Amino acid sequence: MLTWQFWAVLSALFAALTAIFAKVGVENVNSDFATFVRTIVILAALGAILAATGGWQNPASVSGRTWLFLGLSGLATGASWVCYFRALKIGDAARVAPIDKLSVVMVAVFAVIFLGERLSLPNWLGVILIGAGAVLVAL
Repeated sequence: MLTWQFWAVLSALFAALTAIFAKVGVENVNSDFATFVRTIVILAALGAILAATGGWQNPASVSGRTWLFLGLSGLATGASWVCYFRALKIGDAARVAPIDKLSVVMVAVFAVIFLGERLSLPNWLGVILIGAGAVLVAL
């Protein structure tokens, strides 16, 4: 239960539910307002998790580099959510979500370029198939 694979599968499950719930949720509201509500819910839930698990950390103990990259990650997340909710507002969830999952392909490429990670030939084949599958589902 503590493996990365377990948590990754749960992440995929919740991401799928996110698409379905969000598609229904943006039907009668502005997509940016829907993103705002979603963010408030996430903040409350994470606050409860930190309180329950004792996971709070003194902000002064976090390095400047960590703050920078967590801040950039937060900005990228926010931009992703705004774009995702706008796409769901005007498109079908079954088509929007696969295009959103092209992030898997982009992460693989960025990880190789910026993080120096290496992918094997079968890994690259999987990345190509994910990309092709996302495009085919979105057509």
